[in-house]
Amino acid sequence: MKIKSIILLGVLLLSGAAYVSAGTDNVAEEVAWVVGDQPIWKSEIEEAYQNMLFERVPIAGDPYCVVPEQLAIEKLYLHQAEMDTIEIPDAMVFQQVEAQINSYITNLGSKEKVEQYFNKSIPSLRESLRELVRNRGRVQEVQRSLTKDITATPAEIRRFFEKLPTDSVPWVPLQVETQILTVAPAIPREAVEDVKARLRNFTEQVNKGESQFSTLAILYSEDPGSASRGGELGFSGRGQFVPEFSAVAFNLNDPKKVSKIVETEYGFHIIQLIEKRGDRINVRHILLKPKVAEKDLTEAITRMDSLRVDIVDNKKFSFEEAVSVLSQDKDTRFNRGQMINQNTGSTRFQMDELPQEVAKLVNDMEPGDISKPFIMVDPKTNHEIVAMVKLTNRHPGHKANISEDFQLVKSMYENARRQEVLDTWLANKIKNTYIRIEDGWRNCDFQHKGWIK
Repeated sequence: MKIKSIILLGVLLLSGAAYVSAGTDNVAEEVAWVVGDQPIWKSEIEEAYQNMLFERVPIAGDPYCVVPEQLAIEKLYLHQAEMDTIEIPDAMVFQQVEAQINSYITNLGSKEKVEQYFNKSIPSLRESLRELVRNRGRVQEVQRSLTKDITATPAEIRRFFEKLPTDSVPWVPLQVETQILTVAPAIPREAVEDVKARLRNFTEQVNKGESQFSTLAILYSEDPGSASRGGELGFSGRGQFVPEFSAVAFNLNDPKKVSKIVETEYGFHIIQLIEKRGDRINVRHILLKPKVAEKDLTEAITRMDSLRVDIVDNKKFSFEEAVSVLSQDKDTRFNRGQMINQNTGSTRFQMDELPQEVAKLVNDMEPGDISKPFIMVDPKTNHEIVAMVKLTNRHPGHKANISEDFQLVKSMYENARRQEVLDTWLANKIKNTYIRIEDGWRNCDFQHKGWIK
């Protein structure tokens, strides 16, 4: 199974198994495959195919060969997950289901159109997706477990690269390395008190029975990830929240009461308990963020502009020295302001991996240039801040080479090794599992050998 097939399998898991129970109740339903003691129904294949069309997933070959083969692979992984007792946290399932439903609504235009397309109500669709998302996570955990011990030495990576056919060496787009200095203007006390007053008012409305907490969250919460769900965060462990939020949330015991106001780096919250299960809780919250005043942003821009003059024109100190003294970005302040690509762990960014405001500026800069100060939204807190960036290096687009792109080549090698492990495991699983493919579904050029016994 190729790496892209793992992605395809994720789509199938979101769409494929929805008709299994329905099929067992319908004597007219057609069985296409049997894997172990698990049937793959024709309707299951049809729905998976329709969902792949909806998601615009490319299918390499006859869909009535590709789709059932991928569903069969899914069942082999899930059987292993059962043996390994792999489970997926409820909070993770909840978040992914809601994200999927929101994606459907965005793509189709409304909840009503989603219900019409899937021929299900939103609650019914949510229930169907829950187990399918859980299964997708279980498959991924099995794959991680099978490949967790893969390591790579520099010598192995070099040998791998040397054996790559010329047309398999990837093109590396333009990449840049940047440093950043940020300042977060103080939020006016009046803005903080206004936010607290609004949250106290919400609490009073809930306590008096005048409003539902979830309704207020939908209308007013500034947490884009949970507002549409009535502020619900899903079952979570203590470590999944920032400490200030966790300390209050895990001390709640009465679902009818609202917490005191909690301040975190994201803003101010009130919290309501939904349910406790052992060491996990499900809560809903309302987040409000006091805004920085325009005059304070303007003043910060002016001060930062003077700082830039002292660095660039007057040479009073370096950009790096200014970062160590003035920058308020805790992730880069003690790293000379060096921005780290969270996707790769390296200092290099493709332009679309940078914050939009930063990418727009460095696109026209040369190495060593320091930008004028600008306003950007902090991706961690979603608050407005003032920043300057320095372009450290610009790496033009080029064919990958071992000296400049060692991390990329290392990733390619590790992916190839993972694929070998998964292919070997899958071949053995196919060989040792009872599999029956019905007439009409056998005449295929399958990606893997051994399906037809």
